[in-house]
Amino acid sequence: MDRNQKIAIGCGGAGCLGLIAIVVVCVILFSTGYITMPGSSTNRNENLNSNTNSNSNSNSNLNENTNSNSSTSSLSDDDKHKLFQAAGMTRDNELIQKVLHKLGFLTADNTVSDDYAPFVKGHMDWATKNYRFIQSVNAVEKARAYVDEHMND
Repeated sequence: MDRNQKIAIGCGGAGCLGLIAIVVVCVILFSTGYITMPGSSTNRNENLNSNTNSNSNSNSNLNENTNSNSSTSSLSDDDKHKLFQAAGMTRDNELIQKVLHKLGFLTADNTVSDDYAPFVKGHMDWATKNYRFIQSVNAVEKARAYVDEHMND
């Protein structure tokens, strides 16, 4: 094998590895929503409503949450997760704290409530089932707009 053949084999191998790396990066970017797939609809105006029964445990929880913020009573569990997710995606610590206060996870003296850890654990499960919503607030501006729109619900 002469020198030119070795160079050709090396360039071909490097080209193949480069192509594989590009494909992997594109798959990751498509799946996370940073770029849209060619030919896919860019209309993200989807119906993200869900039916949840927020009153199913109302009798057992009436006396347990006496220290929580009463403004959360009108939010369903799904709405709480959406607000929590959108606030986190803004990366704005002040806004995140406001949302945590609204959801009753931070007390007036900024201590974390006992309900926070179970909520976060449940949020991981919620997030895997609500990928479309997460994609709808995947930009800081979109997430902030969602929080601003739903903060006073």
